[in-house]
Amino acid sequence: MPSQMTEMLKGTLEGIVLAILAQRPAYGYEITARLREQGFTELAEGTIYALLVRIEQKGLVDVEKVPSQKGPPRKVFTLGPSGTARLAEFWEDWDFLSRALSQLRTTPTDERNPS
Repeated sequence: MPSQMTEMLKGTLEGIVLAILAQRPAYGYEITARLREQGFTELAEGTIYALLVRIEQKGLVDVEKVPSQKGPPRKVFTLGPSGTARLAEFWEDWDFLSRALSQLRTTPTDERNPS
């Protein structure tokens, strides 16, 4: 059975990757490394590569093949205009959820469910 963190990550990973790409263009392994630096150590590389294919197909990123010193060219992903718009939506949704969850966490049970 997947952990609660795994399930939560599934719903937010696209936004997280778009946020990384908003900072600067990156290739798949670099994105995975940055996520691991942020504490997402259980994240499989294959998960990121599959996500990158999906966001490319959705037109959220621009892709450029850049020569690599170690093998075939790397696909470098840059946030495109549609990706920027999707990221803005993600942050709006995140802000709403964060506020709502914070309120639930700090409001005593008897105030949430008056009898």
